[in-house]
Amino acid sequence: MSMQFDTRPAAYGVVIRDGAILLAYWKQDGKEGWTLPGGGLDLGEHPVDGCRREIQEETGYDADIGAMLGIDVGHWPGEERLDGSGRDFQAIRLVYEASITGGELTHEIDGSTTHAAWVPLGKVPGLNRVSLVDIGLRLLSERPLNGKLQTP
Repeated sequence: MSMQFDTRPAAYGVVIRDGAILLAYWKQDGKEGWTLPGGGLDLGEHPVDGCRREIQEETGYDADIGAMLGIDVGHWPGEERLDGSGRDFQAIRLVYEASITGGELTHEIDGSTTHAAWVPLGKVPGLNRVSLVDIGLRLLSERPLNGKLQTP
């Protein structure tokens, strides 16, 4: 594996209310699916602040960021990158428990998501979704002390 790769730190929120999870619909470069609200951190931004900002941008809601549930690491070989750069890509995704404190459901303008919705937890398995949704739900359920899920 090449030592030349790009790394993107990101923060995401698992928001559950009344038996439903708050999800955002991601659509980019011909790929799409439901995801947790969240995304890449700005330079120098603390992950808690980035998670709060991303939830607000993608859903319209103000959120309180609670416990860190865990960390997920994703790797995409350069030839699979959507941006065509050719460099391997590593995502470091910090996943937090979050709760809504205000605002109202709105859709992101000119972002990587098109809309957000509350989805009943029982309907999640039937959704077109990215793996991070299942990872977030597992982290919420299992709450590993070291933040790392065991591979099934």
